[in-house]
Amino acid sequence: MSTIRQSSSTNTYSLKNFSVLLVEDYEFLQQLITGMLRAFGVGNIIVCSGADEAKGLLSVMASSKSADMRMVDIVLTDWMMTEGSGEDLIKWIRNHANDRVKFLPTILVSAFTSEDIVKIARDIGANEALVKPVSGEKLAKRILSVIDLPRPYIKSPEYFGPDRRRKELPWKKEERRIMTPEKMKVTHEKL
Repeated sequence: MSTIRQSSSTNTYSLKNFSVLLVEDYEFLQQLITGMLRAFGVGNIIVCSGADEAKGLLSVMASSKSADMRMVDIVLTDWMMTEGSGEDLIKWIRNHANDRVKFLPTILVSAFTSEDIVKIARDIGANEALVKPVSGEKLAKRILSVIDLPRPYIKSPEYFGPDRRRKELPWKKEERRIMTPEKMKVTHEKL
């Protein structure tokens, strides 16, 4: 089957033009996750064995003017690798000067997913986290979450990445974030 379907929805996606960068140093998991992605119908899967290799590849993709080389659509990265960590890679992506890299959806896929590591990954800009061992269903849900429920990106002095808030909670105090258009100051950054 060459489509991916959300179980509670009728949305079906063809991922034949979708490109995934898998950053994983363990060959068995490279093969396992690549097999799942192929079963989903992902058309282009690129595998790197560490963050350092992934950074080089993403840099080349971002600077390429060739129509044959386009940017990946999503990054799946392990946390602990011998050649550069997933933490370093996510930080590098979120701090990159090129928007094609900076806004890449990134999913942490790791056996080391304690609550602390998930919080760190969230706080450095990972879109999602997935615990190993990976199942096809859970991997599909994380990819669909990035596609169907993209969160806006937030820039503050301490953080750049997807909005970390997952749901709107009722606020029992006076709302101070409401601003009229007349009071709003708009700035444009030069990239």
